[in-house]
Amino acid sequence: MTVFKKLTSTRSGLPLRSALVVAVAAAGMSAGAVQAQTLNIVSWGGAYSDSQIKAYHEPWEEKSGDTIVNIDKSSNALSGLRAQVQAGNVTWDLVDMLPSDALIACSEGLIEPLDADALFAKAPDGTPASKDFIEGSLGECFVPQIVYSNIVAFNTEMFPEDKQPDSIDDVFNLEDFPGKRALQKKPINNLEWALVADGVAPEDVYAMLDTDEGIERAFAKLDTIKDDVIWWEEGAQPPQLLADKEVAFASAYNGRIFNAEVNEKQPFAIVWDAQVFELDGWVVPTGKLDTVKDYLMFATDTQRLADQAKYISYGPARTSSASLVSTHADTGIDMKPHMPTYGPNFETAIPKDDEFWADNLDELSQRFNAWLAR
Repeated sequence: MTVFKKLTSTRSGLPLRSALVVAVAAAGMSAGAVQAQTLNIVSWGGAYSDSQIKAYHEPWEEKSGDTIVNIDKSSNALSGLRAQVQAGNVTWDLVDMLPSDALIACSEGLIEPLDADALFAKAPDGTPASKDFIEGSLGECFVPQIVYSNIVAFNTEMFPEDKQPDSIDDVFNLEDFPGKRALQKKPINNLEWALVADGVAPEDVYAMLDTDEGIERAFAKLDTIKDDVIWWEEGAQPPQLLADKEVAFASAYNGRIFNAEVNEKQPFAIVWDAQVFELDGWVVPTGKLDTVKDYLMFATDTQRLADQAKYISYGPARTSSASLVSTHADTGIDMKPHMPTYGPNFETAIPKDDEFWADNLDELSQRFNAWLAR
């Protein structure tokens, strides 16, 4: 500061004060130019990407001056990352990925390890991020955004008002709750639900499925409804089957049922009992952490995850976000009861065990297909 006191003019001939103003302004413009950047963020497209754009991207662009390019490539994210790394030209800065693919990408060194408490904001009450995300949801290289669920829904008009289904047991009870069932044509979810309906506690499902006895028990329970099942393969089928009353129950993704129930006014309700929930979240391609760490902290904080629930019926992955979930941006309905993570909905929830299915999917798929063919 003493140096500046001695200066009275500049080589340009400008008075010192004017020169300093110009210099400061130029420095500010230069800093802004350095800070502002374009982020290439990969996601799934459709309503899900729209919810991210509104909850994360647009607020960040306004806050930072960055430009975000949304790329709909998450369905091929793992192979895409591999190809970019092999070519030595990684153009993606942040990728929305399923945890099962994140495990593989992490083991192959395609994505960065993430230190939760260093990279993600604390909860409003000071709880460290590592303690605020749903237990077991953080991976070595993965941070979740949302929880979505595989559930069973039913058409309320197909049952008396005083006898509506409310448990996974009811799905397997043809006598008291007659009608066809629509289930996805794969072993995942169906085996878990069969065991719960046969008396296995949700927390013990995978330990039981990891035994020959458990597998036999699950298929035996599925035998009890097999003749009344219509098998679906595309996510749009269950709501249509329910709407046409071709089935009384249908397994489905909770977001599909929310859309049909709230936006299309269909007479549907969800059986939240034994929902099998899954996660979706961010991974950072190797070498890109410095580029995206500020955005990543912003986009995974408590308020941002709660804000996403204004646009889509997926639960925020942070515990502290639950109380901040508000109303649907378009319809104004209270979104809390539609969240997989809402207290009463989450009581008997089963976290899908990706490692179990990675180890056993091929074998159990073969057995499932053989069972179907009998």
